[in-house]
Formats: sequence, structure tokens, C-alpha cells
Amino acid sequence: MLLVTFTTGQDERIGVLAADGAEIHDLFAAPGLPRDMVGIIRGGPVVLEAIRSALPRIKRLPAASVRLLAPIPRPGRNIFCVGKNYHEHAKEFHASGFDASAAAAPSAAIPDAPIVFTKAPSTVIGPGETVPAHLDPTSSTDYEGELAVVVAEGGRGIATASAMDHVFGYTIVNDVTARTLQNRHKQWFLGKSIDGFCPMGPAIVTADAVPDVATLRLTTSVNGEPRQNASVADLIFDIPTLIATISAGITLEPGDIIATGTPAGVGIGFNPPRFLRRGDRVAITVTGIGTLENPIG
Repeated sequence: MLLVTFTTGQDERIGVLAADGAEIHDLFAAPGLPRDMVGIIRGGPVVLEAIRSALPRIKRLPAASVRLLAPIPRPGRNIFCVGKNYHEHAKEFHASGFDASAAAAPSAAIPDAPIVFTKAPSTVIGPGETVPAHLDPTSSTDYEGELAVVVAEGGRGIATASAMDHVFGYTIVNDVTARTLQNRHKQWFLGKSIDGFCPMGPAIVTADAVPDVATLRLTTSVNGEPRQNASVADLIFDIPTLIATISAGITLEPGDIIATGTPAGVGIGFNPPRFLRRGDRVAITVTGIGTLENPIG
């Protein structure tokens, strides 16, 4: 299923997006179901089955008549993010001159363990919302298309072998970054956590609809120009490894979001760098989820 959060202009609601994207089943009309996405996630398989059973009786709305929000409009905690998790992106970032975290040797481009940082909840915006690049005082705003994991049942000390049992589904994020701030402060939080710097959506595809996440493909375009194109199979550290690494000392909770990293093709990979400017449009597509598109302002 494709689960969405949307507004009719008066309130936030949860729905199921039709496969063709034309209609949304309005779960607000179904009694007894949770009223927000995290409630559905906490309800687990029992709630998902209840939704499936109710769909034939649930009112449908034209998708064009509503506005999609981020699937989890205001995450309860920071978004977990992974840096340098595709081989070619790790190399392009290392060579860009913006990576203050790495040693000078070329061999240092590929990390030995997952590099985990976070973005503040206030970074999250929905599909179609404007990324406020004007808040970046350095005018070095860059895009990073990423597949994100939505955590189902949480826990601490989750084993790699059972990690996928803790995945509720997948969505798309754009890990927008102020590159000069990222470099200047020798860590990534400030450059990654400017308000509005994490578009998310358009939907969460439930894990049961993705038999093999490694087969998914991510592409990014800027103003229609292809920039990123990679298979999730190219991750340096796969999803079970990321879940095990983060949960080793941090208790994951239902609704937590883990952005798995971005492939090569970001703006700093060009010479000179191609930073985002007002009026640009960034579109990120992941097979089975849809397209997350946002203008830059």
C-alpha cells in the first residue's frame, strides 16, 4: 500500500493512494482506525489488515483535490541520516573539497563504518513545498536524493539478521545541504538542519509491497536534467547494517526515519559546483514510491 498524509484545507488526514495516483482513499471516514501516520505504524500488521479490509467501503477523493503533506509531517525525533554510503558519491564528496571529516588520502573516501548524523524535525516539508534556500547565508545549497526507511517496531540491540522485521516501509527524502556550512563547522548538523531542508514524500510504501528493496532505483533531476541514477543495491552499508548500527546503543521507536544515503551526481560533484538557485525544481523518483518534487526559493 501507498500511505499518504494530506490536507483538504481544514485538517490533516491519512489516506491510501491508488496505484495510478489519481485517487486517495480517505481513512478519516473509516471508524476505529488511527488518525495519524505514526498511529498506523504503531498499530502494525493488525491495523494494516484492517485498512485493507475497509478500502472497498472507504470514500475516495480525487488526488488533485487535496494537498499532500510529508507522510510524517513532524517527526517525533531527529531524522537519522547516513553520509557517504554509495561508493561513487563517497569519492565525489571526498574530491570536492567540502568534506572536512575525511583524511587527505584517497583511500579515506570510503568509510570503514556507517557515518551517522541527524537532521532536526523542523527540516521536514512536504511534496511541492518550497525549499527555503534563501535561509542558507552561504548560497551553497545542494540536493541529495535518498531512499528513507520508516521504522515499525523499535528496539535496542537489533540484530542484522532480524533488522528487516523492524521496517514498516519506505519513503523518499531530499537531504538538502548548505555545503559551506557543512564544511565550515567540521560536522554536518548545522549545514543539514536549516528549516525546510528535508522534503519528504510523496508516500510511504509498506514493506510488504517491496519484496527486495535492493531492486529499487533512485533518480534525481534538476529542472528536468538527469543528475543521479543508482540502484539501492549499490549501498556500501545495507539497510540491516544501518539498523543494527544505530540501534546498538539507541532505542529505535516506531515512526523513526533513517535516510540511507545519496548516490553520485550531487551539485558539488561538478566543477565548478552547481548549487541550487531560486526557481530551480528538484525531482527525486524511487520505483514503487513515486516522485518527490520541490521548487527552490
